[in-house]
Amino acid sequence: MGPPAPPSDDALHRRRLRAIVGGSIGNLVEWYDWYAYSAFALYFAGAFFPRSDVTAQLLQTAAVFAVGFFMRPVGSWLIGRYADRHGRRAALTLSVTLMCAGSLMIAVTPGYATIGVMAPVLLVVARLLQGISVGGEYGASATYLSERAGRKRRGFYSSFQYVTLIMGQLLALSVLLVLQRVMSEAALMAWGWRIPFVLGAFAAVSAIWMRRSLDETTSFTVAKAAGVVAEAPSGLRGLLAHGRAVATVFGLTAGGALAFYVFTTYAQKFLVNTTGFSKATASQINAATLVVFMCVQPVIGAWSDRIGRRPILMTFGALGALGTVPLLTALETARSPLVAFALLTGALLVVSCYTAINAVVKAELFPTEVRALGVALPYSIAVSLFGGTAEYVALWLKGVGHERWFYWYAAVVMGASFAVYALMPETRDTSRIVEE
Repeated sequence: MGPPAPPSDDALHRRRLRAIVGGSIGNLVEWYDWYAYSAFALYFAGAFFPRSDVTAQLLQTAAVFAVGFFMRPVGSWLIGRYADRHGRRAALTLSVTLMCAGSLMIAVTPGYATIGVMAPVLLVVARLLQGISVGGEYGASATYLSERAGRKRRGFYSSFQYVTLIMGQLLALSVLLVLQRVMSEAALMAWGWRIPFVLGAFAAVSAIWMRRSLDETTSFTVAKAAGVVAEAPSGLRGLLAHGRAVATVFGLTAGGALAFYVFTTYAQKFLVNTTGFSKATASQINAATLVVFMCVQPVIGAWSDRIGRRPILMTFGALGALGTVPLLTALETARSPLVAFALLTGALLVVSCYTAINAVVKAELFPTEVRALGVALPYSIAVSLFGGTAEYVALWLKGVGHERWFYWYAAVVMGASFAVYALMPETRDTSRIVEE
């Protein structure tokens, strides 16, 4: 009796599709929990910090947001190493478990009026757990999706990491819009802001169950069977053997991460605190732009499979560097929600040239035995330095009367990333991912 026949192309396609869907839905839950903090910050800032002016409370809340980002390198280190030693599936399950714990802690922590300084302390602890989770989630999910996708459509399939990332952010905003409609502003500020964190904790439990049933990737399975995983240098020593790839990931992330957080999470506060829209209107504008942003990700991903990753990244870098200052200056004086929507949508279409393909580009730079750590650690450091501080730097400069300096800062960072895109290799043609 001969060996079993290999699975048909249709069977392989169905297995790949199930893996992409399974990994992506867990990613959606992770990012919903992460972005619920930003979406509801306008309402819970007063609960965790002493009463003062609105900008000061938002500044304190943004500082905690940034603190969570600075735990992302720790998470990327711990969970990235775990993924490279024990598998992508196990790492994905671990990351969503930590996110569940952080969301539940925010949901049940009493306010400053009840427990005093312990309220912001517990908020910080919860955000640290979420930071560790997200730091590990990015590398594990980017690696999993890229390894499970076939070479011909790797850009398209891996783009669903940001589809679900944006969907998580959109879902957080949708919960906000629903609560704004069915609750008074006073009720939202008093206790309604806890609802999204309760929902996030329960959704994370479902994601834990789902991720435990995922198939492991062929790339990791083959490397482990061949002894490559056990024999490869671990940790920092193994990663530094690929120093150029590490530097490339850091450089290509800096401008993209800053642009993403400027035009998504900070945009909502900008529309309220600078442009002058109401909280509800700002949320509606932000949600509408995110729908367009989400839908365009697979289009850009598929485009990269045809023309390559590098030209698309260079398009983002050039347009971001040249267009950020005039666009944000125009957004300052936008009095029509339609004009604000058009400006932010234009910005996010440009940012899509980074977000849709950044995961696959990073994964294609590293071999299997160090891929999750190589994708996650330099990315997390760059995101912490540039993305996680975006709101804080913008609000601080606004507070000292130089808000437009932030526009120039963002443009310069995007310009620096453009230089990296111009010098890096075309990863579509030099990919180090084993074919599934």
